[in-house]
Amino acid sequence: MFERYLTATYEDGGRGPVRFDCWGLARAVRHEIYGLRLLPSWGFVRNTMPKEFTRAVNQEAAGMERCTPEVGAIACIWRGDICIHVALIVEAEGRLHGLEMKPSGATIKPLRRFQDQYLKVSYHRDRILSEQA
Repeated sequence: MFERYLTATYEDGGRGPVRFDCWGLARAVRHEIYGLRLLPSWGFVRNTMPKEFTRAVNQEAAGMERCTPEVGAIACIWRGDICIHVALIVEAEGRLHGLEMKPSGATIKPLRRFQDQYLKVSYHRDRILSEQA
């Protein structure tokens, strides 16, 4: 199910379908595989713009709720108060994994191995409205 994404190449500002950056991949898989709302592109934000990247992540996170790792949650990787990377939590082989895009390419790792790479990770999901519960 993730093969198309795992063979994609990295491009700063890439939003698909064959070139993605970390936000582009998380955004696409959330929407295309899990049917979640398509998040804004933020295509003008580049890896070399950490303050803008953090501002964009914070704006999107404000419309979401924090959660524990779950399918479809966005994982935000932090260095202090700066968000340096995002990934998506997916299910593969009945277990949670982190799906991420880096300049070296896309990878999918079991949740523990994914988390062990980073000091600080926060998870965010779409808000669950009371009428949805």
